[in-house]
Amino acid sequence: MNWKTTATAMGLALLASTGLARAEGVLNIYNWGNYTSPDVIKKFEDKYNIKVTITDYDSNDTALAKIRQGGTGFDIAVPSQTYVPIWIKEGLLLETDPGKMENFKNVAPEWANPEFDPGRKYSVPWAWGTIGVVVNTDAYKGPADTWGIVFNTPDELKGKVNVVPEMNDVIFAAIKYVGGQQCTDDKAVLKKVRDLLVAAKPNWIAMEYNTIEKMGAGDFKATSDWNGSALRQRLANAAIHYNYPKEGFGLWSDNVVVLKEAKNVENAKLFQNFIMDPENAAGLSAFHRYANAITGSDKYMPADMKDAPEVVIPADAKPKGEFQKMCAPETQELYTKIWTELQK
Repeated sequence: MNWKTTATAMGLALLASTGLARAEGVLNIYNWGNYTSPDVIKKFEDKYNIKVTITDYDSNDTALAKIRQGGTGFDIAVPSQTYVPIWIKEGLLLETDPGKMENFKNVAPEWANPEFDPGRKYSVPWAWGTIGVVVNTDAYKGPADTWGIVFNTPDELKGKVNVVPEMNDVIFAAIKYVGGQQCTDDKAVLKKVRDLLVAAKPNWIAMEYNTIEKMGAGDFKATSDWNGSALRQRLANAAIHYNYPKEGFGLWSDNVVVLKEAKNVENAKLFQNFIMDPENAAGLSAFHRYANAITGSDKYMPADMKDAPEVVIPADAKPKGEFQKMCAPETQELYTKIWTELQK
């Protein structure tokens, strides 16, 4: 290498280290379906001259199984907080140290040092929200603030209820409905959960992820669902209401991580830093309709989100909310057995 080549390489390295380099190339993102703002992606592409491709998945288990196989070609994924520790433990992630990135200063203090990723060594906040019950009130006029809509379905809704196929959410809800506690391994409680789910399933029309379109089209009249999805449904049809179950409901977060097998590591790091910018975080929220964890994003958020009942948890419901966590491996195995039987 001659002195001119060496000087050029050193200059590029300096630019990269100061964040001033204009990147180029590609970035392959593996994310939940219908969850990524095309406008924010275009903004990122234009800023860094990076072509982004997005591949969808519909559950944490689907995503984990895919990444475990290896050779995916993906650079980034967006697992929920209950799964991040598994990805870390299994060596699937690259330690990118988001806590040291320029825009990390914008992360709200309560999200800066989470139990599932202490010090934010691997992950960047994408969105957070709740899981509850969504009902089309044109089809059902009764009380809907209960998991009974799903697990003890009223006659008006039998054969019209969907369940989003996220194992931990469904098991969490069923445990709450029978009066148990999160992560219980009590065999008597889990027998009630198993029996409840087996008896309830014939009253469901489907176990599908695609609720926004199907609730809007009237294919489903009720569903278990996440709050941002419910907000998008209500904006399309005012008869659709989101309900916080009185038995208890889960709070969750999704997080952007870089895969150990990523081929476009620097571009992935740029993306992690990019979405911690308040305006960009608000742009993502404006599409998926969930809250984010970025301080200063409020002033860029859509007006119809600022007091939306799907986003702002009512005071009387707050005590019933519980941040979901990954249970002990032996307990998760018990839940997986119940879930596997439910799929038959």
